[in-house]
Parts: sequence; structure tokens; C-alpha cells
Amino acid sequence: MGKKLDKWRLAPSRRALVLLIYLLVALMIPNAALAITESYTGWSVIAGIFIPLGAYLVANVITRRVGITVMCMVPIIILCTFQLVLLYLYGNSIIAADMFINLLTTNPDEASELLNNLYPAVFVVCIIYAPILVEAFLQIRRKMRLTIKMQERIKWAGAVCLGIGLAALIPAYKKGSGNIVGNEIFPINVICNFNVALAANNDAMHYASTSKLFRYNVSRGGKSDEREIYVYIIGEASRAANWNLYGYERETNQYLKRRDDIYLFKNVITQSNTTHKSVPLFLSSVATDQHRDLFYRKGLAALFNEAGFRTYFLSNQSPQGAMVDHLAKEANEVVYIGAPRHDMQLLRMMRRIIETDDNNDLLFILHCYGSHFSYHQRYPREFAVYQPDNDVAIQPQNADMIRNAYDNSISYTDYFLNSTIDYLDALGVCSTLIYCSDHGEDIFDDERGRFLHASPTVTYYQLHVPCLAWFSDKYAQLYPEKTAAAKKHRWSAATTHSMFHTMADMASLESAFIDRSVSFVSDDFVENAPRYYLNDHNEAVPFDKKIGITKQDRRLFAIHGIRLE
Repeated sequence: MGKKLDKWRLAPSRRALVLLIYLLVALMIPNAALAITESYTGWSVIAGIFIPLGAYLVANVITRRVGITVMCMVPIIILCTFQLVLLYLYGNSIIAADMFINLLTTNPDEASELLNNLYPAVFVVCIIYAPILVEAFLQIRRKMRLTIKMQERIKWAGAVCLGIGLAALIPAYKKGSGNIVGNEIFPINVICNFNVALAANNDAMHYASTSKLFRYNVSRGGKSDEREIYVYIIGEASRAANWNLYGYERETNQYLKRRDDIYLFKNVITQSNTTHKSVPLFLSSVATDQHRDLFYRKGLAALFNEAGFRTYFLSNQSPQGAMVDHLAKEANEVVYIGAPRHDMQLLRMMRRIIETDDNNDLLFILHCYGSHFSYHQRYPREFAVYQPDNDVAIQPQNADMIRNAYDNSISYTDYFLNSTIDYLDALGVCSTLIYCSDHGEDIFDDERGRFLHASPTVTYYQLHVPCLAWFSDKYAQLYPEKTAAAKKHRWSAATTHSMFHTMADMASLESAFIDRSVSFVSDDFVENAPRYYLNDHNEAVPFDKKIGITKQDRRLFAIHGIRLE
């Protein structure tokens, strides 16, 4: 029996060679997948296969012990697993700089919710990569190594592959555009994006010092004889496509649709499909093409503080160390609300504050949890109108249940907004409310099979966001020209850049940094043309350029009466 087993045992050098081949195949899976999913030129694909393959082969020149080579490549293996999971989620795109920032700023609860529903993808990558690490550990212990002859052949094979890949770059750069090595060759592109993420995170960490001396030098152009209350509600992952008010067939707005006192803005597109960039832009006066200024200007709370308001930032999300938190700290009081993170908690907290603070003019910034995944946890069970809405794996075959839970979260947002408006209305004071979602979401909507948001290539579903305003009777009496302007601009083309300036204009604040040409309550409003999007490298690009919008997305925009140009 022992002799029969010996026939099947590999010599240590051959076992090391098998591990090397397995390692190379596993490392090249993301490159092969991206060659299929991305719109690279043929020459870019050749370069994207042969340059990394050659580099991996040449790396074995350092040592004949493949187990040690594997351990040195653990960072690359981690990038490979991350890339494959994201391809499972989005269907295309490399690991973006925004993805790394999400890792740095996502709280453990959010991460666990997502990972619990990604287990098919996590299981597959574990099956692929875990055996490599186990075998590498065993080979290191037993000091297995390649023969000198094997190492020599591998070195020359690596040199040939590198030569082919580098030669392919010449026609690739002629036919392509931009930095092909930094944008299209995995894992070099991912490492470049990691550096972009580190730089952005560093800018956010130094925000307190870089914005310390900034002042709006604000004045108030008008004020009522009694106190004023302004409520600024930032939604989360709520897309216009699933709002009944925007033409969705399901009754997800059963409360708001009965009102005749809300102003629905139907042509608003987000500046970013990521929370960590979109929400700071909501809270800042900077335009999309002024992103660097974000770290040198204070935000909305600071503006209202200068104008004599008492400001409150109430969040249903956890502090994450992101730019959102730095801007939130400028409010007089910041409150982070814990589990179960249902948005009605924000209204209850706001009511308690208003009942105890009855002298000051007030600004409330409410940061919702809205329709953040996992959707079925965003609402109490009595709001589970569409069923089944189980917590299931992120797979296309579960799309109906996932969509049911998402629609229930929209219905709960509808209830929350209506309740907040009813409360403000009952106060009988001069007050306004504006709501807008930070971005939308993909939910296995078509053959692309895309899910969630924050991918470098965007879709209609991620971009078109719901936005509305409400004015109390006293406010409408004092500022009829502002309510008339809001009515006039319901179909005006805008981005979420309008939110800051509209809220400031509602309160009749005046400053060199307040732009009424993007305010929904101003007759000076000018339709955005073209509208700009903040891409993964924080560059402002027109919506029809380089962000992955397809003919299919354009058709969906057109159906909803939206032109991008």
C-alpha cells in the first residue's frame, strides 16, 4: 500500500512547481475577468495579462522557495479576493479609490450586514485562495524549493511575458487614452487608487486645521418676528425610480402623495454615488469642480452658526471618521442615535430639542439611514407591506425579496417625512423642510445584474435622486417669492449641489459663498448645463463622459423626462 502511495507523491521540487502554477492561475483570475467585463482595447488586454504574469514569474527569482513567495504576495492575494467580490457585486470595474475610503470609514455594523449577505462570493474566494496559503505554510515548514533549473526557466518565461506586455503598451497608448498602466492593469491600477484614497483620507483628517480660519461673513437679508426653524434632511440610498411620486407603479408614497403642500423637484442628479463624498457636498458650498476647496471651507452648520442660529446635527448613522463627521462637529450639538436606527428616532429627538429650546432660531440637519443595505432592517415590521422581505443572500434569484424590502424602506421614509412635516406644520411657526437622497442604488434591475452603489461606472438608478421641499403657511406668507420660485423650478435641471444653496437661500442668508443661481427658491436659478459628476479620482466630469452611462441608462433618463446634456 505504501509503495502505491509513493507513486502518487510528488517530489518536493515538483510540489513547489505545482504550487507556483496554482498561485499564478489564482492571481490572474481578476485580470482575466476584467479583460471580459471592461471596455479595454485589445492591446490593453494583452498588456494587462502579460505584464502582471511576467512580474509574478520574475518574483520567483528572489527565492526558490515558492511558499515564501506566496507569503510575500499575501497583499496581492487580498486585492484579488476584494476584486472578485466586487465583480460579483457590480459586474464590472476595478477596486476604486472610493472603495478603499469606504473600508476606512464604514462602521463594523454596516460591514457585517453586507458580508452576511455576500457569503456565496466570500465562499468562492476562500475556496480559491485558502488552499494556496495552507500549502505555502506546509512548504515553508518542510523547506520545499524549486530546482535551480526550474528557477532559471521561470525567470526566462517571466522576462518573455514582461517583454510582450511592455511591447503591447506602445499600440495600447496610441489607441487608448489616459494612463493605461495606472488605470487598466490590475493590480497596478488598484495600488494607484489606494494612494488616491490615502491622500483623500489625509485631507479629511486635517480638515479642522485647514478650515480653521474660514468665515462666511454671513448676514440675514430677512427675518420674521418670531423664531424660525429650518430642517435639512439627508436621505440615504433612496432612488427616485422606486418613488411612487416619480412614476413607480408601487404605492411607496401613500402619505406624501396625499399632500398638496410639497414641492417635488424631479430633475435632480447626485454629484457622487458614494456617501463619503456626496454628503459632504450636501453640507458644503463648494461646487463639483471645486472639490479641493471642500477641505478649506466650513459647512452648512458653521454658516447658520454665524447667522445666529442654534444648530443641531442628528444622525441615525454611526461616526466613521469620514468628512461627514468633521462637518457635523461644526453644529452646536451633535447626536448619533443608536439601534435599531429607524428614522422616526430622528423626529423624536428633534421634537425633544424643540420642546426644550423655545427661544433660538434653529437649524436641524437630519442624516437618515433611509434605504441603506440591509434594507429589511431599516423599518419596523409593521411597515413590511411588500412580502416576502427576508434577509437573503445577494443573488439575482433573490431580487424580488430584496426589492420588496427596499420598497418597504422607501415607504417608511415616506411615513417619516410626512410625520416630520405634520409636526412642523402643527408648530405654527415660520419653518421649512428640504429632503434629498445622497445617491441611489442598483437592485438587479436588468441583465447587467448590478447591486448596491459606489462603483466607478454608474447607472441611472444610482444617479437620479428624490428631492422635495415644504414650507409652513407663515413662511409662505413672509416669502411668497421663494415659494413661487420653488414651484417654477420643479423640472429644472440640477445636481445635489443645489441643496446647500437652497437651504441658505430659504433662510435669507447672504454671503459671497452662497450662489443663488443654483437655489430652487430663487428667480436667479440657472439650469445646470452641463451637469457635473465627481468621479473616483475626484475630478469633475460631465455626466455624458467617462462614468459608464450606457444607452440603456440614457433611455431610462429620457423616460423620466431628464436630459443629461
